[in-house]
This record gives sequence, structure tokens and C-alpha cells, in this order.
Amino acid sequence: MPLYQVVILAIVQGITEFLPISSSAHLALAPWLFGWRDQGLTFDIALHFGTLIAVLGYFFKDWVQVIAQAFGQNYGADPELRQNPSLLWLLAAGSIPAGIVGLLIEKYTETTLRSPYVIGTMLILIGLLMGYAERRSKASRGISHIGLTDSLAIGLSQALALIPGTSRSGITMTTALFRNFDRRSAARFSFLLSTPITAAACAKAAYDLYKQGGIPAGARIEFALGVLISGIVGVLVIAFLLRYLRNHSLQFFVYYRVFFGIIVIALAFFLRQPAG
Repeated sequence: MPLYQVVILAIVQGITEFLPISSSAHLALAPWLFGWRDQGLTFDIALHFGTLIAVLGYFFKDWVQVIAQAFGQNYGADPELRQNPSLLWLLAAGSIPAGIVGLLIEKYTETTLRSPYVIGTMLILIGLLMGYAERRSKASRGISHIGLTDSLAIGLSQALALIPGTSRSGITMTTALFRNFDRRSAARFSFLLSTPITAAACAKAAYDLYKQGGIPAGARIEFALGVLISGIVGVLVIAFLLRYLRNHSLQFFVYYRVFFGIIVIALAFFLRQPAG
């Protein structure tokens, strides 16, 4: 793979993994739109490892506090996390639905569901739902108020993110808004909730790669660059989004999703569909 393609795809992954606009949609469509060969399993793993490192690194202190509190230790200075000592178990409960659904429909997410018509439709539908959720939300709750019902509801919605075009952060933030969480808390919980399932997916993908012989010698530079660039960009995007949501709505992302989804469907209608 040419290095410029490596850089572009890594930047795309770092940006779209955390903004509510669907990384799977952008990564699936980029090779199709530009006529590139599919990046393959090895590079996909690199990109997801990069963004996993980004979210773990950015929220490292939060995770240490969450884990410590779950085992009765008074550690960490975040006041909202301190008011919810059961958060680790709530995150674990919320991660179960996506894990189960992922095992059931894994083969479809890489084939049938990668259709540009599916991607475009999900971009539009989840975008409209996000806009409605934000208008309806009372935005009166924070992470300290999250309970089991909230975690399960948001976790169930996370399972939908396995359909390309949905966006993990998009659907989980939307569900949190329906549960009347404020935008920043919705995003923060979304990122924390995404960590276990992303780590599990990366571990499984790495095992699959190991069974195939590991990282090919000729792809090691691409792999390292993919991890590095997507990780750095991911950290910057997380920081940007959490600051942005302090004073701004999600309307820009709603408009982007709808506009992009219409373009995807139109291109799929007038141009050939990507193979696979």
C-alpha cells in the first residue's frame, strides 16, 4: 500500500472513530471512491489498535479511578466518577449486548452490510435520530446519575454500531441523550463504554492475524504508521469533541451525516458498487 494511502486512511480513522459520523462508513467507502485496493485485515487491525490506544491513553486516569472505586478504593479526584462507585460494573453490563450481537452477525458486517445503500441509509437515519434526541433531551443528568437501566439501554444501542454507517459514538450518544444526559457526559460515557468492546475486537482480530502468520514483513512499516497516526489523531479528536460539546450542539454532525448519506446513496446508484 502506498504511504500516502496509509496516512490518509489513518487520519480518517482517527477522526471518524470518535466523531459521531461512522468510521466504518468512511473506511469502507474511501477505497471504493478512490479506486484503491481494500486495505486488508492487517491494516484494519493497525487502525483500530491506534484508536484503542488513543481512548485508553486519554481516559487512563478515569479508568484507574473507575477500577479502584469498584474494589472499594478511594482513589482519583474526579467528583462525578466518585459519586458513581459502581461504574465499572455498569460498563461491564453495557458491553455484553454488543459482544453477543457481534459474535452472531460478524460475517455479515464484512459482506452484506458493507453495501453503500446500507451505509448511506444508516448515516441518514441515525443522523435524524440524533437530531431528534438532542431536541428532546432535558440534558439534566451526568455520569454520576448513570444506573443499570441507562447502561443496558446504551449498551444495547451500541450493538447497532456493528452495522456500517451507524457510528458507535453516534448511536450511544443519541441513546444517552434520550436518557436525558447532557452532551458532554453522553460523549464521555460513550467513549468509556466503547473501550472494552474495542479491546475485545482488537484482541480477536490480532489472534486471527496470528493464525494467518502474523504481520507480513512487507507490511510492518504500514502497520506501525497506522497505529501511530490514528492514535495521535484520535487523542486530538477526543479532546476537541469534549471541549466542543461544552457549548455546541450536535447539529453540525446531523447535517453532515444526512448530506454524506445522500451522496453515498446517489453515488451507489450511478456508479458501480464496490466488490464484497
